[in-house]
Amino acid sequence: MAIDPQFHENREKVDTHDGHDVWGPVDEPEKLGIHGTHVAVDFDLCIADGACLEDCPVDVFEWVDSPDHPESERKADPANEAQCIDCMLCVDVCPVDAIDVDAGRA
Repeated sequence: MAIDPQFHENREKVDTHDGHDVWGPVDEPEKLGIHGTHVAVDFDLCIADGACLEDCPVDVFEWVDSPDHPESERKADPANEAQCIDCMLCVDVCPVDAIDVDAGRA
């Protein structure tokens, strides 16, 4: 399963985290939702392999702890999504398709 590319229509904003939106549902620690809007990471799919952090040329992502989440105990957070240059490298390298970058949304 991949991130829902229509998450902004199918989900509700439930919170903010370090300056970006969080799209529900959220029920910690098992459900963490989607973090970000322009650069969105489905925290429930993210397995924290680090490819997006390694390949992003403008350092959009930072590690954030997610203790007791069933997939991984840390996540690639789009903490600097405003820096995104729409190169799509993160989307291409994510092994579980947990990232969506949409140049039409801000």
